[in-house]
Amino acid sequence: MSLSLRFLGTSAARPTVERNVSSLSLVREGETILFDCGEGTQRQMMRFGVGFTTSEIFFTHFHTDHLVGLIGLTRTMALQGRTEPLRLYGPPGALKALRACIAFGGERLTFPVEIAELDGGAVLDRTDYSIHAITADHHGTSALGYALTEKIRLGRFNPELARAIGIPEGPLWGKLHRGEAVTLPDGRVVDAATLVGHPRAGRKVVISGDTRPTDALRAIAHQADILVHEATFGDDEAERAIETGHSTAREAATIARDADVRRLLLTHFSARYSRDPGELVTQAQSVFAGTIAARDGLEIEIPYEAELPLPA
Repeated sequence: MSLSLRFLGTSAARPTVERNVSSLSLVREGETILFDCGEGTQRQMMRFGVGFTTSEIFFTHFHTDHLVGLIGLTRTMALQGRTEPLRLYGPPGALKALRACIAFGGERLTFPVEIAELDGGAVLDRTDYSIHAITADHHGTSALGYALTEKIRLGRFNPELARAIGIPEGPLWGKLHRGEAVTLPDGRVVDAATLVGHPRAGRKVVISGDTRPTDALRAIAHQADILVHEATFGDDEAERAIETGHSTAREAATIARDADVRRLLLTHFSARYSRDPGELVTQAQSVFAGTIAARDGLEIEIPYEAELPLPA
């Protein structure tokens, strides 16, 4: 089951020649979800092959570098004849900020827009994953991070062993895979554990948004496959990071290390690091080796962890 991230904008505050402002696309089994929608996001989507079929956009907060791309994106969707609803989520203040974007210019959209405000700790439950809203700490602004967490998967079923035992393919296989014991026509009872491995963890992707390091983020990121964390500043501007409600690369790496994540993706770079964020990566890697710097257009595939062998 595919799961990937595509970085559409990795610059803080304003676009640069190399980087657009904040937006991130997550694609899971053909479903596209956007996180933030800074100026120029629709062009980045076209540039990097992200379709306009997204049905949901999650906003971390409502500073303009994370928001105003919604105006152009929704107008393009309407020009393309979209009729499917678009659902928008964000922290308190979403109704006012997002309604203003939708109303800007006076054009009527061809599709309904649904807006929901989320508090930290809110969970949106989906069929086989959930999205958690995390309270962020961004200079007095109502702000959130988000975590997409897949649900536990069924253990791996061993079809070869099932055939060897003499279990006919069909409904009995389905029952066993769901953990139910079955009785065969000859009276034998087969327990599911004979043919099905241990339940398998799903994947977890955590997106910090603009924030100072927080305990809530550290907790939700525990053993995440990917942590996307802002790294606006380097060590020499640690005080400025505190003043503006941002994080340094070293602070992001400390969260990753403490949370035991698999990989850390740094993003949201000050213009000072637009061409070369290598200094930030070096600082972060001194704390957490599994760190890389995101760039516009970077695509990250997120595989499952190595799975246990099939039952023998």
